[in-house]
Amino acid sequence: MDSHSSCVVVTGFGPFRQQLVNPSWEAVKVLSKLGLGGDMELDLRTLQLPVDYREAKQRIARIWEDLQPQLAVHVGVDYSAKSIVLEQCGKNRGYRDADIRGFRPESLVCLPGGPEVIVSEVCMKAVCKRVVLEGIEVVYSRDAGRYICDYTYYLSLHHGNGHAALIHVPPLSPWLPASLLGKALQALVQEMLEEAGKPELEAWLAENSTLVI
Repeated sequence: MDSHSSCVVVTGFGPFRQQLVNPSWEAVKVLSKLGLGGDMELDLRTLQLPVDYREAKQRIARIWEDLQPQLAVHVGVDYSAKSIVLEQCGKNRGYRDADIRGFRPESLVCLPGGPEVIVSEVCMKAVCKRVVLEGIEVVYSRDAGRYICDYTYYLSLHHGNGHAALIHVPPLSPWLPASLLGKALQALVQEMLEEAGKPELEAWLAENSTLVI
């Protein structure tokens, strides 16, 4: 991955089961209009992923091969959630639920022979502590649920050497419209980029600082 990439990719998911409108994609569409905000000199690319294991796998590989983003942020929906959930890690095994085509991964794994867990380079606890959002709470999680979101996240972490994130949003409602979720995504992506850049900054300072006694 190119650490000097000027691109950030944010994905949402398409329809699945009885849900013809996926809140994750509605929120990402709002973010696409808002942009990243602030003084960030980064290109924002937004993409919709299908709730399809095989197609999602191919598209994640292409994102990292073709765009080489500084960070890839994947947004999914958790219909049982009342808060925005930041997922710290992706899991390799246990994908028992079928996708929209009735398919399950072979042996129920993302990557045969891959590590059981891959942890994001972004410290989600730190992001949770720093970000302040109007009208909604942000919480931390280490279990992304073993469905397409978790599957996508694991593969993105694998291809991007940990430079990926997964955000679960709650369902849309009159008091939680897509416009509010889109603004929340903007603030969260800003914080994640800052957090992801800390190790590189610390390494640069260590290499370029002079010890004065």
